[in-house]
Amino acid sequence: TVTARFSNIGSKPALKPENIEQVIRESISYMQLRISKKVAMTVSSTLPPETISMLNKPLFEWVIENLCKNAVDAMDGKGEIFVTLKDVPEALYIDIRDTGKGIAKTKFKTVFEPGFTTKQRGWGLGLSLCKRIIENYHEGKIFVQDSEVNKGTTFRIELPRG
Repeated sequence: TVTARFSNIGSKPALKPENIEQVIRESISYMQLRISKKVAMTVSSTLPPETISMLNKPLFEWVIENLCKNAVDAMDGKGEIFVTLKDVPEALYIDIRDTGKGIAKTKFKTVFEPGFTTKQRGWGLGLSLCKRIIENYHEGKIFVQDSEVNKGTTFRIELPRG
């Protein structure tokens, strides 16, 4: 998986039709096995059951995992992550909300810049890679939808209809 992800960065990765809800549920299941048992993860969806999106599955899963891992870090290993899939006329929305520390409104755009980090360790590349994967490869958008300090953060991914 790691090899597939890195080999896709820097070249135009192939997109294939994928069941978006299934891909997200698999990513969340994978994460649940690797994070604190004190973090509850919930997925809810208003998508029709067979909703297809054009994805590079390894890279898209990387985005979901990175957002969830950041959420776990922001909650110091205990709290809740809610993943919500919404079907709207213009796009597919994936909201990832946590009950963590939150992000100040002045940082909403800066969190996606390479080198930005709030952690003691790390290079601050995760969210900048997420942005590149979603916007450059999947022709979507990713942004901080909402955040309140000490209450939590919601990241939104908007994908074109597949």
